[in-house]
Amino acid sequence: MQEARRLRPATAVLVISAYPEEEFAIRSFKLGASGYLCKSRASEELLTAVRQILTGRKYVTASLAGRSSMIGGNLPAAHENFSSRELQVLKLIALGTTVREIASRLSLSEKTIATYRTRISDKLALRTNVGALRVSASIGGITWRDRL
Repeated sequence: MQEARRLRPATAVLVISAYPEEEFAIRSFKLGASGYLCKSRASEELLTAVRQILTGRKYVTASLAGRSSMIGGNLPAAHENFSSRELQVLKLIALGTTVREIASRLSLSEKTIATYRTRISDKLALRTNVGALRVSASIGGITWRDRL
């Protein structure tokens, strides 16, 4: 999203994602998206979303619009304060990727990945790796069945 906004700042962007909107839609809007659709709803709402975005308005699903956090009534979820890189590391942790593998995939040092893990744990007030795994699995939309 950041790259798209940098290259074409005036272009409206509709995000279509496999991840649930309650986890990533608000983050997408903060990064400049004009709309967000979960793939499971795209066939039903795609035409409506595109038409609305083409008129210069943002497209928000009814279920997301009903949430007070979208309007600013609640404090954001802890993971909304993560950087894009922290979310990336968190998802890889949820997939059971080792620090060494994460470092290799992201072309970073193992020490840098360890720093990201520490930041994530601090932001979520976690004391154990099991806690980080539970949180990362819920944020990443990953279930234990996906891991088997």
